[in-house]
Amino acid sequence: MEKIMSEKTKILVVSDNHGDHQILESLISKYKTKVNAMFHCGDSEFSPDDEVFNYFKVVTGNCDYDPRFAEYLVSDVDGTRVLLTHGHLLRVNTGLERLGLLAQEKQAQIALFGHTHRLGAEYVHGCLFLNPGSISYPRGEYSALGGTYAIIEVSAEQFEICYYDRSFTKIPDLQFAFPRK
Repeated sequence: MEKIMSEKTKILVVSDNHGDHQILESLISKYKTKVNAMFHCGDSEFSPDDEVFNYFKVVTGNCDYDPRFAEYLVSDVDGTRVLLTHGHLLRVNTGLERLGLLAQEKQAQIALFGHTHRLGAEYVHGCLFLNPGSISYPRGEYSALGGTYAIIEVSAEQFEICYYDRSFTKIPDLQFAFPRK
């Protein structure tokens, strides 16, 4: 990816497209020169060799069967340590305790996960936990949006999160800021 010149680092997060190739191609086309990193939280249902993964860091989901996918990845994005996982192996449907322990072990400042198809963001014990929701099969309170992804803007002072729908429209009620401690 090209280096983005900005005082804020921008990270795009998507999950659970379940075979919808076009939406990932559209995200790449729109954002490849506008963000510093792109993460896919699993359940793509593609091969790890798919060309979209030239742009996204990706992990295995419960619907991804190729053993070449990692269960989790730890990446440094402009000095911020990011943990990426799908979450099914950490039982995120029942809570974030296991994910929190892994994030702590890996010294992550951001923990990204999917699996539940429900968007959410919270800042706990110095770590931002973020689920972008499912881009193709959303569940929960915001399912009527038809799918979501998130962009995190990271600065030394805070994490700013904005959720977007499939037509790249920022969702006014889904914007959050968490001061970094």
